[in-house]
Amino acid sequence: MISGKTTLIAHVGYPTETFKAPMIYNPWFESKGIDAFVVPMGVKPEDFPTAIQTLRKMTNLRGALITMPHKVSVMELVDELTPTARIAGACNALLLTAEGRLVGDQFDGAGFVRGVLAKGFKLEGKRVLVSGNGGVGCAIAASLAAAGVAEMALFDAREESSKALAQRLVHHYPELIVTTGSNDPKGYDLIVNGTPLGMKADDPLPFDMERVDPGTFVGEVVMKTAITPLLAAAQAKGCPIQMGTDMLFEMIPAYLEFFGFGSATADELRAVAQIRY
Repeated sequence: MISGKTTLIAHVGYPTETFKAPMIYNPWFESKGIDAFVVPMGVKPEDFPTAIQTLRKMTNLRGALITMPHKVSVMELVDELTPTARIAGACNALLLTAEGRLVGDQFDGAGFVRGVLAKGFKLEGKRVLVSGNGGVGCAIAASLAAAGVAEMALFDAREESSKALAQRLVHHYPELIVTTGSNDPKGYDLIVNGTPLGMKADDPLPFDMERVDPGTFVGEVVMKTAITPLLAAAQAKGCPIQMGTDMLFEMIPAYLEFFGFGSATADELRAVAQIRY
């Protein structure tokens, strides 16, 4: 039950139809007796700066989850960024302080890496390809670099996005081999779809699956369905996979700590989640 005492967390993005976080957070809050609620808020890019300024004025708001397509643009609208967000070049969490300041952090990459490691896939020394170098792709790339991968290929429809990310990665991880400009998945240990491809029924696959080796680990960020067309194609080849919601379950404990609601394990969250597709 939402009351006048309920603490709200905005879930801001566009469109909202694929949002899954409320179906994880809210059942967990209820199970723990925490009077808080995550509320989806659809905001188009042209209205986003105004919406962020409006959120600052809400006295019952703890902060916000920020998702596509706002994870990069939000960085210019906050008062403070954590080092993780600066390296990633993207932000997916805002904390509204008692003084009305917005602090931005980034948990996408940590969630993705924790999920991969939990499945027994060792990242140290591996060759990886990250397709899509916007908000979520940048975060995943940063966390993969921190996890010790040896070589990383970056690809984006906007080549300048890949080159900017490559510069940040090499600055912080000078031993990392970084290349840009190719989306060919042949020969990589891990490939990551960090693009929105898969959200629409007629989307092409983000990779040429004929070029993917059977042992390649395939990671997905799209959450419209559990098994996206990419993951279905990967399974057909015998590839190990990670679903978009796996990343979400693994990052939520970090979000809960950031917002001051304690913590939880991914298994505890899965036990009460009510995800629907």
